[in-house]
Amino acid sequence: MVREAAEARRVAVVVNTGSRRGAEHYGPVVRRLARTGLPVVTTHAVTDGAEMEPTLRQVIDADHDLIVVGGGDGTLSTAAGLLAGTDRTLGILPLGTANDFARTLHVPADPVTACHALASGRVVDVDVGRVDGEPLLNVASVGLAVGVTEALTARLKKFLGPLAYPVATARAYRQHRPFRARLEFPDGDHDPVDLDDLLQVTVGNGRYYGGGNAISPTAGIDDHELDLVAIVRGSLPEHVTIARRLRDGTFVRHDNVHYLTTRRVRLSTDPPSDVTVDGEIAGTTPTLFTIERNALHVVVPTGSTAATLDGARARAD
Repeated sequence: MVREAAEARRVAVVVNTGSRRGAEHYGPVVRRLARTGLPVVTTHAVTDGAEMEPTLRQVIDADHDLIVVGGGDGTLSTAAGLLAGTDRTLGILPLGTANDFARTLHVPADPVTACHALASGRVVDVDVGRVDGEPLLNVASVGLAVGVTEALTARLKKFLGPLAYPVATARAYRQHRPFRARLEFPDGDHDPVDLDDLLQVTVGNGRYYGGGNAISPTAGIDDHELDLVAIVRGSLPEHVTIARRLRDGTFVRHDNVHYLTTRRVRLSTDPPSDVTVDGEIAGTTPTLFTIERNALHVVVPTGSTAATLDGARARAD
């Protein structure tokens, strides 16, 4: 395993050109990375999301020690799931709409600047959440977030960028129906919780979601815990108050918000609900959420304080 990007022997670059900025920046970032001196051996432009996993498996099998992936949070979540628990290192280029994983790690939003930060960066290990075994980088949600995901069309994201999130949220809010949830904690760190009349339940691994909203004031991707947030439906004025406090995460202190941290939680809902994972609908409740500590090696800018290289991994239960 490399401790700095500059130590890499073989570098592969895989870019999802179907992401919001992928096609535009594929050529420039490949050329820029080559100019930084990184030993780029192979490059791949993936035009279809279904091709991402087999392409990543191909470069992993080819013994590249640094795999640079460009795309949005869904693309990076796929990459993290394949690289977690291996000695390969992930480099990230934020080419999607929200880019919350990059934001959590303090990776520059500008792709060219991100290339230079990557080439001079250091390696840390971060936690990877699991949703019934599938990877979770940022957040998984049920409730309103499912409607937001359905409203976030490719056309909306392309033309509005991060502003697509509040537009989609307003559309989903008008159609939302409240639900019930039961939270059970297999490790016994909390008693079971039953909640009624809910707007949303969110389980977070990283710090940011939805284009820069903080999961909580203390959330981090290297704290070995999941952040669990349940928002009661309440009234429109209460929702406005909560929305104003989303950016810094202090909304978790509102009376209509239930907040706690845990390593494992089983979520059941009535009625059963789709579950969004890093911006993609990926399952249905009931669902088990776990944490895999220090599972993923990733390059961060030298000045990033998001994580450290602890070196001790623990698999999710």
